[in-house]
Amino acid sequence: MHENATILHASTRDRVGSRYARRLRQGGRLPAVLYGHGEAPASVHLDAKDALLHLHKGEKVFQIAIDGGAPQVALLKEVQYDYLGSNIVHADFARVSLTDRVETRVPLHLIGDAVGLKTAGAILMHPTTELEIECAVSDIPEFLELDISALEAGHSMSAGDVPLAPGMTLATDPHAVVAQIVVQVEEKVAEAAAPEAPTAPEVITEKKREEEQED
Repeated sequence: MHENATILHASTRDRVGSRYARRLRQGGRLPAVLYGHGEAPASVHLDAKDALLHLHKGEKVFQIAIDGGAPQVALLKEVQYDYLGSNIVHADFARVSLTDRVETRVPLHLIGDAVGLKTAGAILMHPTTELEIECAVSDIPEFLELDISALEAGHSMSAGDVPLAPGMTLATDPHAVVAQIVVQVEEKVAEAAAPEAPTAPEVITEKKREEEQED
């Protein structure tokens, strides 16, 4: 299914280092490395706008053409973010063939309306949003799906419940919770008893003082 994978056009980096990488990013480029399959690692840079468009879509398999050469099938292995954790600043790709078996992370989509959400105060938790699987490069899916229609309040579903296509194996802990419905109970806070009003001090009026003087 990846014979028509997105082609990313790359240029060789003639220098490396954080200062040069920063200049590349300022010029609209994304520093990257392509390695593996017994070949020397290649330090390259990509058009950032084009590359990030596909990376943010969750694509994993690409064809990378360096300096106009023949495209090489590559698997996205890792991306590095800036110190804020919001922008991708570097990408690592591994050369692969379509028949290679690899481990990779795939997004998990929950489908269906869980019956448990009809319970008052019920909310859906999705603690695990990606699963790690092993399969041939040609079989890497864009995402996996799990039907949660029958999920009841107070119950959960785990990674082992996610259906996998033939040839795929689960690398994530099968007991990892991927969907759970919890019920939030509103705690009634007892109203604090209103404090008794303090007794007002006796006010000695002018008339009372006059009566005391007469005595």
